[in-house]
Amino acid sequence: MRALLCVAVALTAGLEIGSGAPTEAAPPVVASPPAVEVTPAYVPLNEERILKVIPDYQTVEDTSRPVAGMTAAEKWNLGLRETVDPFNIATAAMTAAFSQRGNQTPKYGEGWPDYGRRFGAAVGDFGTQSFFSAGVFATLLKQDPRYFRAAPGTGVARRVWYSATRLFVCRNDAGQPVFNSSNLLGMGAGIAASNLYYPAASRTGTVMAGRIETSLFGGVTGNLMSEFWPDLERKFFHKKPKS
Repeated sequence: MRALLCVAVALTAGLEIGSGAPTEAAPPVVASPPAVEVTPAYVPLNEERILKVIPDYQTVEDTSRPVAGMTAAEKWNLGLRETVDPFNIATAAMTAAFSQRGNQTPKYGEGWPDYGRRFGAAVGDFGTQSFFSAGVFATLLKQDPRYFRAAPGTGVARRVWYSATRLFVCRNDAGQPVFNSSNLLGMGAGIAASNLYYPAASRTGTVMAGRIETSLFGGVTGNLMSEFWPDLERKFFHKKPKS
């Protein structure tokens, strides 16, 4: 009788356990893969020339990957390369020739010695702005003086806007967007320095304002050329993109 009672209790306990909801197995714990840190790539100065003649040292074409910042020596080298480039020297000679006609700014006169002064002033105008922007202020403020093209896949209208705004926005040495104070301060300092060699008749507020306007317009034009020339070169000259 006691044996039958034990069997009954055992069967009852088994039924109670079996009547519960089936338990689900816990999902296996999957370890997340370790984060891969991408090392910024060193990018040398761009040796390609727009239309085969216009220097484009400052442009970084491939912005799809992190780019390492420039050292102080590299910034100074960029400013020097831009100043002594044969195309920019030839542009200074042409600028002096145009200002020579009719004794335009700077008003040195109309003889050959005055043309030489104009040529020296034109070289000085470009050289001082590049010297202050890419060398002095970019180093002091830890900003990158290069032009980084828009990200791949960006629409044309947005790229035009992007190019124009790069006058006021740049990257710092850590790769973050910041106000482009090195460019604007360098432009202003270069124009102010011209008062050391411009004749008195050309050291007026109107002349200085006109030079600021010319520099801003030239900056936008240069950015647009840097932004779109690689695309035009591939489309019309069938140049393969850099790997």
